[in-house]
Amino acid sequence: MGESFKYIIIGRGMMGAAAARHLAEQTDGVALIGPDEPKDAARHEGVFASHYDEARITRTIDPNPVWALLAKRSIARYGEIAAQSGMEFFHPTGCLMVGPERGGRDPYVADICAAAERVGADVEMIDDRKLAERFSYFSFGSGCEGVFEAAEAGYVNPRRLVEAQSVLAARAGATVITDTVVSTHESGGGVVVRTAEGREVRGDKVLVAAGGFSIGENLLPRPVDLSVYARTVAFFEIPEAELSRYAGMPSLIHQPDDPRDHIYLLPPVRYPDGKTYLKIGGDPDDLRLETEPEVRAWFRSGGRAGTRDHLKRIIDGLVPALAAAPLSMAACVTSFTPSNYPAIGFASDRIAVLTGGCGAAAKSSDEIGRLGAVLLQGGDLDEAAYGDVFRPAFR
Repeated sequence: MGESFKYIIIGRGMMGAAAARHLAEQTDGVALIGPDEPKDAARHEGVFASHYDEARITRTIDPNPVWALLAKRSIARYGEIAAQSGMEFFHPTGCLMVGPERGGRDPYVADICAAAERVGADVEMIDDRKLAERFSYFSFGSGCEGVFEAAEAGYVNPRRLVEAQSVLAARAGATVITDTVVSTHESGGGVVVRTAEGREVRGDKVLVAAGGFSIGENLLPRPVDLSVYARTVAFFEIPEAELSRYAGMPSLIHQPDDPRDHIYLLPPVRYPDGKTYLKIGGDPDDLRLETEPEVRAWFRSGGRAGTRDHLKRIIDGLVPALAAAPLSMAACVTSFTPSNYPAIGFASDRIAVLTGGCGAAAKSSDEIGRLGAVLLQGGDLDEAAYGDVFRPAFR
């Protein structure tokens, strides 16, 4: 018959691991299923995850009130998660958001200011002259304006955050299974979950939190309406001798005069290979991945050279000192729902879905996972605060 659980979470990523922790701290009989990170991505035939990285921007400010609340509630729990797990994952470097100065055609900075006021964020306004003086490694040019959030902003290490959530889930009694799920189906008053490794487990209820891989066949009783896009990030290697030049660099979101060149940037971070990189992302166009095999193939590909070159051109102007730095790239994906909010709801009586980060979920993953845990236990998704925005759409 195999093992039986009350609740099974499929997907050991940022949302799934958070959901498992919240569930395990409230009830017994929880299983979290998902594979370890592959050793060789180019030859790996299984599934991947976009959290295989060392840095994601975090900040409380978001022009959308729902995303702002998701972030605020998650960030408020960072300290507790770190203290209980013994794993540091939040780096409060601050977040700088720069765009054309207010009063022109682009409302970017004005929208950021309004959002900061709504959430009560402590921010500093910085004009173009002071930007050049204070952040001398950046070259923004004239006619721009910055909004700097110093507290509760910077970046999180997604690998360490997932590890912390998984450790706490296991400590609270959850069973962590490092398999890859290939199918679910309702049977005999429960759900049968099968893995590629030949394991079969049963659950009273199942939550599919598989990110872009949630579009895979046989995971859900009906396909969730989810658009999965290929993304490429670029890495600029910084030698040890030059690190002092970038001391104090915050995370950055930059909206230049040409919105096509909108980017996000992480400060220098040391990666598992022992080297330190500055990471930049911002695809100039969308490449949609229609099927789960296409998602796997995309991760194996390592990214698009055209996007890498686009990001290189931007860095040459934005951080001139890195123009000759060794350059590499990596592939990840973003998943969007029709509503541009996470999809949190049941696809059948016993199988639910939790997916759709919409390019904004890393910093907010703990609260999104908590909502998934609430859903499985039959609770209210706090519509008084969020509204009825998380209802999934199915095809």
